[in-house]
Amino acid sequence: MNKKMNPQLLQFAKSMCHAATDAENLLWQRLRAKRFMEFKFRRQQVIAPYIVDFYCHDIGLVIELDGSQHGVDGVIEYDAERIKFLEALGLTVVRYWNHDVLGRTDVVLEDLWMVCTELKSKRTSP
Repeated sequence: MNKKMNPQLLQFAKSMCHAATDAENLLWQRLRAKRFMEFKFRRQQVIAPYIVDFYCHDIGLVIELDGSQHGVDGVIEYDAERIKFLEALGLTVVRYWNHDVLGRTDVVLEDLWMVCTELKSKRTSP
């Protein structure tokens, strides 16, 4: 995925790590360093032309965290196009609201566990 990556896109992704939301920081603490099901997750991963919040290459999973701006008309269409693009690459995209990550962390992690378990079994079955 890193073939001749746009340096500005990479720099922007780096800057997004430093400007992470509370929800992103909380989830990152659970995902980083193979803490979640021993999967390696990356944050603010460039999948050109997009930057996704979290990405696990091993199981082809993209995790997006959404604030209230994602409920606005123009953004809804943009998100739908992003999802369509990423799914065309064979990736699975899951989305969680920031307020759920912050207020119902256990529910989000339980859902994520089920998604990861299903994707892992698809990758390992013949």
